[in-house]
Amino acid sequence: MPRTDLDVIDGKILAELQNDARQSNVELARRVGLSPSPCLARVRAMERSGVIGRYVALVNPEIVGLGVSVFIQVTLERQVERALEAFEARMHAFPEVMECYLMTGDSDYLIRILVRDNSEVERFIVQKLSTIEGVANIKSSFALKQVKYKTEITVSA
Repeated sequence: MPRTDLDVIDGKILAELQNDARQSNVELARRVGLSPSPCLARVRAMERSGVIGRYVALVNPEIVGLGVSVFIQVTLERQVERALEAFEARMHAFPEVMECYLMTGDSDYLIRILVRDNSEVERFIVQKLSTIEGVANIKSSFALKQVKYKTEITVSA
C-alpha cells in the first residue's frame, strides 16, 4: 500500500540518501535543513514503513568483468499460476538474472542478465533457461551501450 504521508522534507531526505547513503545523520540533517534528532526519526520511520527498503553499494559491472548485458523475452506455453510461480522461483535462483518482470504484450517475461561474455549467454540460455518446464519461446537482445541508468526514484510530496 503506497505511503501518502511523505512531505517535502521526506522527499529531500530520500533524494540525499539515494545520492549518498553513507553520509552521517548530522550531514544529512544539515543538507535537508533539520536538526539531527528529527532527521534520524524521519529516516527510522521510513525504514520501518518500508519506504526505505535497504542500503546497497552499486558495483560497476564492467570493472568486475560483467560487461555483457542481455535482455531476454520469454514466452511460456501457458500462463497458469503454477507455471508462473515455477518460472519466477527459478529466476530467483540464477545469480546472473538482475531483473525479471511479468509483462503484458508479446512475451510473458522480460529478464535482464549480466554476464562476462557470449559463451555465458549461451550457457545461460541453453543449460538454464531452456530447461525450465513450460518455456515455449526465448528471444534475446544484446545491449550495445547503456544510454541511461539510474537508481534514484524522485519522490514528490
